[in-house]
Amino acid sequence: MHPLNKNRPLRRVLLASAATVSGIVMLLALKPHTAPTVVTDSAAPAPSASASASPGATGDSGKSGKSGKSGSSSSGTRTVTGDTVQTRWGPVQVKVTIKSGRITDVTAVQYPTDNPRDQEINQYALPQLRSEALAAQSASIDTVSGATYTSQGYQQSLQSALDSAGL
Repeated sequence: MHPLNKNRPLRRVLLASAATVSGIVMLLALKPHTAPTVVTDSAAPAPSASASASPGATGDSGKSGKSGKSGSSSSGTRTVTGDTVQTRWGPVQVKVTIKSGRITDVTAVQYPTDNPRDQEINQYALPQLRSEALAAQSASIDTVSGATYTSQGYQQSLQSALDSAGL
């Protein structure tokens, strides 16, 4: 005998009800990622806003390049900010610290932070890009999987900073 035979309609009703209840429970278990957006976005624009002030300070990056050149003769340490590169998901800009002709630090000044996914991607991509740049001592670095646009913008801004520094 089949468990859903016509002689036992109550079984069919119970199984249909159980399936419906489990479907509703599964739907309610889904968590939207819009709730963290409100919390993280309120903190995120501050770096972006100060970083967006940096393009106005591109003359400042030129100044740091000039002072870096004069500083290279005395201290050997200079900081140069690369061009702001517009990517599909937002601007990317890096700042490079050079000491005695070697890259000692690379910092992302601007990067996409508009939504939680951007923040999640950049949380793992930027440290990888930084360590690659420090290891390669150039802008010839690998693209981070899942962060292609950010990686390309990072490479271009890094190259412009290195060009400004004369490396």
